[in-house]
Amino acid sequence: MTVHIGASAGDIAETVLMPGDPYRAKWAAETFLEDAKLVNEVRGMLGFTGMWRGNRVTIQGSGMGMPSLSIYANELISEYNAQTLIRIGSCGGMQSHVKVRDVIIAMSATTITSPSSGIFREVNFAPTASYDLLAAAVRAAESRGTPTHVGGIYSSDVFYAERPDLDEQMVRHGILGVEMEAAELYTLAARHGRRALAVLTVSDHLQTGEALPSEDREKTFGDMVEIALEAAFT
Repeated sequence: MTVHIGASAGDIAETVLMPGDPYRAKWAAETFLEDAKLVNEVRGMLGFTGMWRGNRVTIQGSGMGMPSLSIYANELISEYNAQTLIRIGSCGGMQSHVKVRDVIIAMSATTITSPSSGIFREVNFAPTASYDLLAAAVRAAESRGTPTHVGGIYSSDVFYAERPDLDEQMVRHGILGVEMEAAELYTLAARHGRRALAVLTVSDHLQTGEALPSEDREKTFGDMVEIALEAAFT
């Protein structure tokens, strides 16, 4: 048991999926896991452990933003020995060929700053996904016929950004989408020798203004969850 995770030793699986929204964790656990058990509800940040195709999995909410994810990822790694951490969440599309409902598999995550930035001082550390997970996720997406893009994303430390010039540079440099957590997850995984990946559903688009209707999100997000699960155990 930690400050933010009330699970007992052994309640957390070595493979953890991390949606930002705790209720998305609940939905994913109830939809995809067998015998899912609530293992954490401290501060309403729900976590569940169950079985997927004979493999033990935890789905733990991480909250919004890198500071919140950093808390949960650190505790999962240091106190519960999590070995594989996969972010599943939504993002905003940034390239014209990336469409709402598509899936982005993040190879790298650019950021201005993160909770880990102070460690590196003058160095611009480049956080990247674990290649074996990334390759497995691409294979899983291809086998499902899911429209998928692989490349760099931008992890913003603000939701209501007021830097259109920065968005322009992200687009100019081929960034596929923007979210708020992956750069810190990749950095922590590198620091502790763990596997990490972000599999993201494009829920809205910064260029077109299109947004995925809430009633359509569960089915589309389901593709993302299954890709993440297949990648974890392939």
